[in-house]
Amino acid sequence: MNSSEFIRVLAPAVRRICRPRRPVASHSSTIRAAPLISCWCPASCGKGFRRRNVTCVSRSGQPTAEENCLHLPRPRKEKSCKGGKCPKWRTSIWGECSVTCGSGLTSRAVVCVSHSGDEIHVSHCSAQKRPNQSEPCNTQPCEFVWITGDWEECSVTCGQGYQRRRVSCSEVHSGNENYVYSQHGSSNCPGTPPESYQACRLPLCPSSQVYSWRVGIWGPCSVSCSDGWMERMVQCYSEEGELSEECDSSSKPETRRSCTNPDCILPLSCRDVQMQNGVVSDGEQLLSVQGKARNIYCSEMHTESPKEYISLTTGEGENFSEVFAYRLMDPTQCPSNLIHREECQCRRDYTAAGLSTFTRVRLDLSKMTIITTDWKYSYTREGHKVPFATAGDCYSAARCPQGRFRLNLSGTGFQVAENTQWISQGNYAVADIHKSQDGSRVTGMCGGYCGKCTPSSSSGLLIQVS
Repeated sequence: MNSSEFIRVLAPAVRRICRPRRPVASHSSTIRAAPLISCWCPASCGKGFRRRNVTCVSRSGQPTAEENCLHLPRPRKEKSCKGGKCPKWRTSIWGECSVTCGSGLTSRAVVCVSHSGDEIHVSHCSAQKRPNQSEPCNTQPCEFVWITGDWEECSVTCGQGYQRRRVSCSEVHSGNENYVYSQHGSSNCPGTPPESYQACRLPLCPSSQVYSWRVGIWGPCSVSCSDGWMERMVQCYSEEGELSEECDSSSKPETRRSCTNPDCILPLSCRDVQMQNGVVSDGEQLLSVQGKARNIYCSEMHTESPKEYISLTTGEGENFSEVFAYRLMDPTQCPSNLIHREECQCRRDYTAAGLSTFTRVRLDLSKMTIITTDWKYSYTREGHKVPFATAGDCYSAARCPQGRFRLNLSGTGFQVAENTQWISQGNYAVADIHKSQDGSRVTGMCGGYCGKCTPSSSSGLLIQVS
């Protein structure tokens, strides 16, 4: 369409919509304002401009050269306009400093909100104007003092030996009732450190006793947080100071004992890891779960709602769910005698069949349940996805389950809670569930015609810290 056709066909409609003010013609040519059809402000929010075309036309309505209109005032081609209110950043108040003294970080929540105050996706707000989510804080210089532990038992069971105690340079915490053993260098503490060794003397060894146990110093605790173990060397020596195997084993001092390092401040969720440490990459993190330090895989850390997963150290072979695909031609029989067999007078047509294996399972920290229908770290090897800890089949109406599941939480620091129950669903449904004594492993064979077993919907797959 050429310019004259545009004016003849569209201009009347545009004038009806936008109702521009038409200038008065006084000569053979006049200026006609032809606004764009999009009359509203082009800016979705904030300030913008409305624009229109201005064309010189003759009395007959034909476009002509602009020189013919120079004697007339030219209408404006654009004027300012204002859209709605733009989304903006909203911040919470700053949290407490991450340390009680020295250099730390303080953080706050930063969210994008609409003009009505509702939280929306951050992409709607200007990234350049986003306020800082964390900033350095330094409340006061740290103060350090020497602290000592109790003297350990004497290194020998009779005669003269030595004993040791723990000496540490500790930071003074105003909020703690007790000082905390730490890894701070001794240069932070004033003066000379207290003695960590001293001589000890026990009753003389009986003349008939020519062999005695000697103990070494206790090694460090096996964990930096929560409960662990520490070990020491215990050896038998003769009166002449030579190693021997003749000592009385019943009087041998212990070589291993439990230890508890002071409570350390750990994040409670992957969101806390984000807020406190600024971590944005997925990976294993040490969280406090039910008061214990546990490794949790933090996923989707680039989002504002990261999720917690337990990494299954025993692998996919110990963590799978199956709905068996085969169906007996005669469902009243049980030819497999509870043995998983595919060589039968069967047809393979159960549409709900599938086999899924898992490397990680999602943990709901608020309920301490495994979300069985999260397949982010699973692999469906056959058919449909099958939820974690679920099995079933449509094999037989006799008690002949062929669907299998297995879960193994060994090495994760978690176990299935004692009150976790599996329920059977469907026709002729049957479930054969076995839990290990320590709750780390559960196996099941389930099925029916058609039937399955699944963790109870009322409680879910409850777990606890082992």
